[in-house]
Amino acid sequence: MIVLGIESSCDETAASVVGPDGVLSDVVHTQEIHGEYGGVVPELAGRAHADKIVSTVAAALERAGIERPDAVAATAGPGLIGAVLVGLCFGKAAAAGWGVPFIGVNHLEGHLLSATIEPTGPAFPFLSLVVSGGHTSLYLAEGVGEYTVLGETVDDAAGEAFDKVARMLNLGYPGGPAVDRLAREGDPQRVKLPRPQPKQRPPKTPSGHQGTRPLDMSFSGLKTAVRAHLEGPDRASDADVCASFQQAVVDVLTNRVTRAARETGVMRATVAGGVAANSQLRAAMEALELDVILPPRSRCTDNAAMIAHAGRLRLLIGERHGLDRSARAQWTPGVL
Repeated sequence: MIVLGIESSCDETAASVVGPDGVLSDVVHTQEIHGEYGGVVPELAGRAHADKIVSTVAAALERAGIERPDAVAATAGPGLIGAVLVGLCFGKAAAAGWGVPFIGVNHLEGHLLSATIEPTGPAFPFLSLVVSGGHTSLYLAEGVGEYTVLGETVDDAAGEAFDKVARMLNLGYPGGPAVDRLAREGDPQRVKLPRPQPKQRPPKTPSGHQGTRPLDMSFSGLKTAVRAHLEGPDRASDADVCASFQQAVVDVLTNRVTRAARETGVMRATVAGGVAANSQLRAAMEALELDVILPPRSRCTDNAAMIAHAGRLRLLIGERHGLDRSARAQWTPGVL
């Protein structure tokens, strides 16, 4: 089965064709207009998706050497609802026009399963750390659609914290790559920063859980600690601040993965999402005494290959969605 995947949940307009032998094409258009605002502007994102969706899908089909796929998969959430609707509506229309099956894919499930696109990807069960600008969650994946949330951030996502620290240092947007580059020149021990633990009774988490779990995470306090240091008398260099902040985030993330492996007995792990491209996190994950499989950096940031792949796996077990499939701003993987 050859599947066309469409992704438009945030600020990447992407289309990809995936078949039995893997990725046949993968086209990503990154919206640069948001840089001047220091973050994604939802209205501008939606308009940019509408402007690029036709040419992006056409390029993916042409590069794959096909005129029509066997099925269409499109992100149905979570994400910026206006942005999601562009790709979702286009995907449903394309499927109807071609007369092929359609499936709406959970964007986070796409990330969660992204390492399994490769022939050397992990077999079930495995732990998956999905960490990006909008989401930071740790899952136990036991099969397609069989996911347990082991822990998640109760406030800022890790990528969001990277962006906010970058803004404090005037490094531009997106902040993650800029912090990563500058951190290579700094001393990660120069600034003493906390490794925050969530409060005992936080607000409801993104997946709907109330109260704390041992593997939950918190990054808001770390961001505040960085601000306090920058306003203090013993301010370190920007490189040292970036290195110390990045090390703190990596310590928290790898701590949760290690603890999850110990508690579940599952010794296979992967990491996905935009922050999975971070050089320090990748090195720290590979150093763990686990079977860690990392997707290529091109599969970490938002892309449609992961959407086509996740949709294809769902289609192969008989799932189909009607053209009344709606977009969802929030959606936990594994929940219908």
